[in-house]
Amino acid sequence: MAVKKRPISPRQKMINLMYVVLMAMLALNVSSDVLNGFSLVDKSLQTTTSNATKVNQGIYDDFEEQMKANPKKVKEWYDKAQKVRRISDSLFNFAEELKELIVYESDGKDGDVTNIRNREDLEAATSVMLAPGTGRGEALYNAINSYREQIIKMVTDSAQRRIIASNLNTEVPQNVRTLGKNWQEYMFESMPTAAAVTLLTKLQGDVRYAEGEVLHDLSANIGVKDIRVNELNAYVIPSSQVIVQGGRFSAQILMAAVDTTNRPTIYIGGRKIESDRGIYETICNTTGDFTLVGYIEMMNAQGELVRRDFEQKYSVVPPAATVSADLMNVLYAGYDNPMSVSVPGVPANKLQVSMTGGGLTPKGDGKFIARPTGVGGEAVITVAAQTEGRLQEMGKFTFRVRKLPDPTAFIAYADGQGGENRFKGGKLAKQVLMNADALGAAVDDGLLNIPFRVQGFETVFYDNMGNAIPEVSNSAEFTARQKTMFRSLARGKRFFITRIRAVGPDGVERTLDGAMDVTVN
Repeated sequence: MAVKKRPISPRQKMINLMYVVLMAMLALNVSSDVLNGFSLVDKSLQTTTSNATKVNQGIYDDFEEQMKANPKKVKEWYDKAQKVRRISDSLFNFAEELKELIVYESDGKDGDVTNIRNREDLEAATSVMLAPGTGRGEALYNAINSYREQIIKMVTDSAQRRIIASNLNTEVPQNVRTLGKNWQEYMFESMPTAAAVTLLTKLQGDVRYAEGEVLHDLSANIGVKDIRVNELNAYVIPSSQVIVQGGRFSAQILMAAVDTTNRPTIYIGGRKIESDRGIYETICNTTGDFTLVGYIEMMNAQGELVRRDFEQKYSVVPPAATVSADLMNVLYAGYDNPMSVSVPGVPANKLQVSMTGGGLTPKGDGKFIARPTGVGGEAVITVAAQTEGRLQEMGKFTFRVRKLPDPTAFIAYADGQGGENRFKGGKLAKQVLMNADALGAAVDDGLLNIPFRVQGFETVFYDNMGNAIPEVSNSAEFTARQKTMFRSLARGKRFFITRIRAVGPDGVERTLDGAMDVTVN
């Protein structure tokens, strides 16, 4: 006879829904500061990309004028420049389209890439990029590979080829245990909307950088840089526009037309920098937005001193690490708590993670097992990263340590499809009861699934006079006398299972409150 499950009241359904929402909010341990940091990075990258676009457009305009003046000499390089523009715009616009799709998925059709409301949404990027049959991640992967292969062939300088190849790299790091993930899964799976948009903005910046390098190479073949030296401008090429506090800001400062036999003189804040290659570096100890201001002086072919002013904005952001408990925002003493640790932009193998108030065991790919020791105290997890050849602390995270909650006792039985059901009280078919051998217990609330070992329990039966007849088992199994009592129960009769003693993974024995009410059906 099938077991008729007790219906759930509307009020209980609402309570269950509220609980699930609460647990989801607790499990998502991504701070607003980290999300604000992504917005700051994205805005800075957009500014840099916009500047690079303007510079590239200036070279295209020069090509147009030179094509009109001397098409025979310029056509070959002009055609190549137009090809660079086509493939660069194609990948740039594709990335912009993906940004919009992710934001629409996160915020709705009225979503705005420049003002993301649900920045912490972990599903939007996964849906747009990785959904079976419709995910755009593979198309982006192929587009980047195609663009990289075409653009590198047009760059003559080997160092620049390596930089472009690195910026547009689509290989999953070999020293990170990615569990078989491909590039698009590694980049976008469970990635917050703000982070996914920032990654695509960075790709757009890398495209404009690669486009500019090729255009400078092409223009050198027809002397575009030497035609109007009076229109030359100073440019700053930073290695990065966003620096983690304590990190190093590095930038190359040069004229648009470079003569290797006549290096320019560079001044920052009125002071000459001593670098024959135009490299400027400074340690960034304060967060915020900054502007690098200076000027370049260089002698032209007529022996005149040419000066060009420059400025470059950059941002210094605080260290940003993410530590989340995979189950909830507390840790349980004496229990193996799964943890995930990551720092945006830093591979998992470059992280050093430590814990006070317990032990921390690495499992690879940013996964750890935290096992706190004391109940009622706090466990502090410290994250550091190897950056620029030194170890830098990225953040400390404090978790409250609690005792494991009491489990719920149950009688396990097989359903009609061979699966396991857990009876926790109510009506139970006599055949199911007679086939049951033992009592089980577990914390099984839809989030945690922690088995306990039953040490003993007591059954209480009542005779026709209402007298209680207790029977004790000193193990998880039903005794022979208890089985006999089961056999004698008529339909509609009830008994109780009480004084259940159980031991969890923390080694603490506890006696469960309440009793299991069983009515023979």
